[in-house]
Amino acid sequence: MVTTTAIGYERNLPSDAADALVVREVEVPALGPHDLLVEVEAVSVNPVDVKLRAGAPSDGFRVLGFDAAGVVRDVGDAVTLFSPGDEVFYAGSVDRPGTNQRLHVVDERVTGRKPATLSFADAASLPLTAITAWEALFDRLGLTDASTGTLLVVGATGGVGSIMLQLAEALLPGVTVVATASDDDRAAWVRGFGAEHVVDHRGDLAAQVLGIAPDGVDWVFTAHSEGQVETYATIVRPFGHVVAIDDGPRDVFPLKDRSIAWHWELMFTRPVQRTPDMIEQHRLLDRVADLVDEGRVRATTTRTLAPIGPETLREAHALVENGRTTGKVVVHGWR
Repeated sequence: MVTTTAIGYERNLPSDAADALVVREVEVPALGPHDLLVEVEAVSVNPVDVKLRAGAPSDGFRVLGFDAAGVVRDVGDAVTLFSPGDEVFYAGSVDRPGTNQRLHVVDERVTGRKPATLSFADAASLPLTAITAWEALFDRLGLTDASTGTLLVVGATGGVGSIMLQLAEALLPGVTVVATASDDDRAAWVRGFGAEHVVDHRGDLAAQVLGIAPDGVDWVFTAHSEGQVETYATIVRPFGHVVAIDDGPRDVFPLKDRSIAWHWELMFTRPVQRTPDMIEQHRLLDRVADLVDEGRVRATTTRTLAPIGPETLREAHALVENGRTTGKVVVHGWR
């Protein structure tokens, strides 16, 4: 039996508890036909990690982590996309053990080639947010390089928003982007990633947005939709679209009068549901890697911790759960 060092949780504890995250030796599972065995070099922490640690059952011991960059060490019998020695990045799946372990098993169809121009640490900042932003823009909202209109990005300074701004700048030339930010530093951050207009979500969001787009915006991406449906019903044009990534509202009836469509985006849908188009996540990650290597998309790392261990991961969880983090928190290297 082959084992590996893993970091996870046994009980739902606050991030400042000494045993909120602990180290265990766990068995490396046998590779499925499409699986890769990856030696993990870097991971990042996302809100989903914090949410699960705080409230999801551990089943005794659960390994978190939904971003990684590393090196392929072995492959399953049916693998065609990668070979041992390849450098990769990916987010994996919420229904399999997470990436916070030295050796990790992941399906090749949700894995991309690591951008050649990035370190493992910076590459680990991208997969979950890039997949989410890409699927929200191009799968849920159906935008193309011929699209014209106005996109409002709510939560623009977070990990997903920071990538979405860059994808819109690189691939959607006819789309005007309005981003939310709460202070001058965050406003500079979103402008640096391509936002043409910035509004402060702490103020009267509807008045600010309609001052920029008097007839309303065509699309809203939101990471913070709870309590905002009435506002979106005011600022979105008739027949417009809203796509949300948070748990959001349970009642979207106020959107009906304007025939505004509401979409959910969950980047784990493809791997968890084993959809026939799972490989689209591989393709979009490779496309993101191309954009990075072309200098059109940048990593969104703002804090780097080392080495990978329970102490540094607890620190990363605390930074993410305070809700004030801009960009991504990355943890890299092993003792």
